[in-house]
Amino acid sequence: MTGNSEPESSDSLRAFGEVLKAFRKRADLTQDELAPRVRYSPSFVASVEQGRRLPPKDFIDRAEEALDAFGALRGAARHVSRQPGLASWFRQWARLEETALTLCTYECRVVPGLLQPEAYARAVILSVPPPVTEEMVEQRISARVARQQLLYRTPPIALSFIIEQALLERHTGGTEVTKELISNLISCAELCNVDLQIMPLQQPDHAGHDGSLQVMETPNHQWLGYTEGSRHNQLISDPEAVSVMQQRYARMRSQALAPEDSVSLLKRMRGAL
Repeated sequence: MTGNSEPESSDSLRAFGEVLKAFRKRADLTQDELAPRVRYSPSFVASVEQGRRLPPKDFIDRAEEALDAFGALRGAARHVSRQPGLASWFRQWARLEETALTLCTYECRVVPGLLQPEAYARAVILSVPPPVTEEMVEQRISARVARQQLLYRTPPIALSFIIEQALLERHTGGTEVTKELISNLISCAELCNVDLQIMPLQQPDHAGHDGSLQVMETPNHQWLGYTEGSRHNQLISDPEAVSVMQQRYARMRSQALAPEDSVSLLKRMRGAL
């Protein structure tokens, strides 16, 4: 997800926020006092209570323990929509991601949402017209943070990313945001289930001229493809068409820097900022 597409609100988020607030008050804690116990900022706690942020699993588990909520928060969390802030045309793909065995992503527009730290995500959202409200920004950031739990899923999903070096050279959001982004990419690349490759600025033989793409292996070993534009998307199930996408992706993997060389480049780029 790259642009400012129409998000959906979630009544279940607001309901969870009310439950959290009730247990916080029962424990006689302020938002500032609860924040260090769940290892999130007071503003994040406030956003969850207001129904503007999707609570990650670690937040729920720590709040459950800190507030002695006897399972109520975990129970309420099971009814929270996992799709707030995602464009309606993206939600089907996002649902498929949750059970996928393999996900391969090539991106030439922005760093993939699964790898975006919050500051970079905010900069991307705010840079694409039309202007949006702060509530919409928070919804979209929350949706991206929630999707990132896929990186740590059990059982693990095999993830492969190919990212254009030009996306990092652009310095979206400024120097500090870019430095945080590169550090996050390095951390993600260290995960055992993640292969991260950088497509160098100079690559005369490049199979990605048709644009960004994703291919996914489902639990029944079917392969699906996905492409998107600013206002549309296409989920592809035709085996012949998906095979072409797999061929493109395989070719780009051979053209991009190896994972080890990609991390080395990222460290040099970070050091130069």
